[in-house]
Amino acid sequence: MFKSSLLRQVSRASTTAVRPPTFAAATRVPSRAFRGAIPLREKKPDKIEDYTTAGEPGASENEGRYSRTDDSFRFEHPDEPNYPPSAPVQGRGGFHFRRTLASFSLEDKVGLVTGGARGLGLVMSQALHLSGADVAIVDLNKEEAEKQAQNLMDEFRKENPGAEHVPKVTAHYADVASPDSVNACIEECIRDHGKIDHLVTSAGFTENFDAISYPHDRIQKLWGVNVDGTYLFACGVARHLLERQVPGSMVFIGSMSGAIVNVPQPQAPYNAAKAAVRHLASSLAVEWAHAHIRVNCISPGYMLTALTKKILDDNPELADKWTSLIPVGKMGKPEDLMGAVTFLLSEASGYVTGAELRVDGGYTVT
Repeated sequence: MFKSSLLRQVSRASTTAVRPPTFAAATRVPSRAFRGAIPLREKKPDKIEDYTTAGEPGASENEGRYSRTDDSFRFEHPDEPNYPPSAPVQGRGGFHFRRTLASFSLEDKVGLVTGGARGLGLVMSQALHLSGADVAIVDLNKEEAEKQAQNLMDEFRKENPGAEHVPKVTAHYADVASPDSVNACIEECIRDHGKIDHLVTSAGFTENFDAISYPHDRIQKLWGVNVDGTYLFACGVARHLLERQVPGSMVFIGSMSGAIVNVPQPQAPYNAAKAAVRHLASSLAVEWAHAHIRVNCISPGYMLTALTKKILDDNPELADKWTSLIPVGKMGKPEDLMGAVTFLLSEASGYVTGAELRVDGGYTVT
């Protein structure tokens, strides 16, 4: 009896093991699928397909029309005597009846601005000054820096006739790509002001050459000013802050070109340099966070500086091309950066470090 019962169980288990699953029919692949591809039905000519990879190259005259560099466009950064001067922004001071948070104030602080004698650097120097900071303007052209330092203080007195104290502005020379020159400049700024609390690295320039014909010595100069200059001043000021054991904040001036490729002007080395500045800010923010030294980056879009105006006067078609790619449809003014730099330097952004603030009219989000 035991033997027959065991045989029945074994038989039942065998039958169950080989029974096909109930979903087998649903997963069975039709045999015709293995006989070769089904011939495609002939399609009627479709003009829209010319706009896809199915179309022949050159099928449309608009292919890449607004998204390619133009090798015929060339701009070489002007020598010092030919560089157009800048002027302080008018009407940015005066008595303010619409008060903002006190944490935006830079009173009793000292800010150092490289490239501060003109262009974006001058406007940001003025932003620090109007926010109450003493400012050390650093530039390759010390004569221009001295002129603008006096202009900023005169403008402050004019717009604040009742002010008991006018923040101090000084002028200093530096070749930002030279370690010796940078160190000497920082020491001079500390002697004149007693300390440095904030740094803005605005020294930089761009040129337009197609990559293959770009003179190598000029590439080295461009990277030296944009990248080395940022690094050298950041390390020098950080060393000073660490020795004093005090917090500080820095703003590197990058560019939207560090995240996108500008068209139609070719400028690959500049784009690479600004990408380096952008990532350098993130890296140093982490490295110096323990000492409460904040490092952030502002990446402007197209700004109508005196130099940009000179370029557009010589190449008027560029303005149409540039603004056609900006969602707000307009270029920025240098003073559009004043609020951004004040925010990132001040205590109002006390928990912000390693950030990139793009001031580009939406260019990089499309």
